Amino acid sequence: MMKQILFAGVIGLFLTLIGTPLLIKLLARKGYGQYIRDDGPREHASKRGTPTMGGIAFILATVAAYFLSKVITGYTPTYSGLLVLGLMVGMGMVGFLDDYIKIVKRRSLGLRAKAKMAGQLIVGIAFAVLSLQFADSRGQTPASTKLSFITDFGWTIGPVLFVVWALFMILAMSNGVNLTDGLDGLATGASVLVFGAYTFIGVWQFQESCANGETLTNPGACYEVRDPLDLAVVASALMGACLGFLWWNTSPAKIFMGDTGSLALGGVLAGLAICSRTELLLAILGGLFVLITMSVVIQVGSFRLTGKRVFRMAPLQHHFELKGWSEVLVVVRFWIIQGICVIVGLGLFYAGWAADK
Repeated sequence: MMKQILFAGVIGLFLTLIGTPLLIKLLARKGYGQYIRDDGPREHASKRGTPTMGGIAFILATVAAYFLSKVITGYTPTYSGLLVLGLMVGMGMVGFLDDYIKIVKRRSLGLRAKAKMAGQLIVGIAFAVLSLQFADSRGQTPASTKLSFITDFGWTIGPVLFVVWALFMILAMSNGVNLTDGLDGLATGASVLVFGAYTFIGVWQFQESCANGETLTNPGACYEVRDPLDLAVVASALMGACLGFLWWNTSPAKIFMGDTGSLALGGVLAGLAICSRTELLLAILGGLFVLITMSVVIQVGSFRLTGKRVFRMAPLQHHFELKGWSEVLVVVRFWIIQGICVIVGLGLFYAGWAADK
């Protein structure tokens, strides 16, 4: 069964390594280049015209890797895996429309704010509602109406509040990845680390699933997750696909992921957290995205309240660029921060399991 994870990761990596340069040529031929802010660091001016919408590459590679791993190993897809992939594709389509209008139609703002929000709401609500369906023989649905950290805890919030909570998570993570996607390879590399964490979490939850009964090493701390192994397959496919894309997206980037990629990655991160019952843990595992989002909130709030800016420029990565850090230095140090967040998050995940012995 574990072969699915290996196949998904390797296939995802292979497809983006060979597929991304083909996409670069196609986008360059059509002149679909990136718009660069005039008020940003001057070094970014050279990036104007770099092909964007690169998220197409790892979205397609992830979906293909998932289904090919099923064909090769003979296992069937699960509702949890399909729903998380559907969320990724749906959010990616909203981002694609935004990129397409921005670049092809030469309208710098892309989709109107209301249209973009409407698209994200439709995709998010569809995921949230469907994730409460499809109970298995044990009554487990892909998502739960309880809040979760390492596992479900507390009271049931009900389906309506759950949909609101799921939408908040999806929109928050999509916005976080979108804000982080400002330097070559930054969001892609950070996402690889989080997907690696979710591959581990899925495998661990599968081994310690309450459905395994007598084989549990710690019966007092089993996991009530519907399809943990398949979530690990999805995470592995994403990790491999993003690694292959990073080969072309790292400095100097030959292609950018665009909103197509950032909205898709944010959505799928939220989906993995919801279906693996690690909703609040995602704030730690994806700590870099949270940190960068908060820098924008602080900057905007400070300026509106006091008329003064806390940072030279927001999001946070551009503040350090304007302080004189090179782009590569910022990216590598932020990857280190993200790595620390993943280590802390996985440590808490394991500690929660060990504490219940």
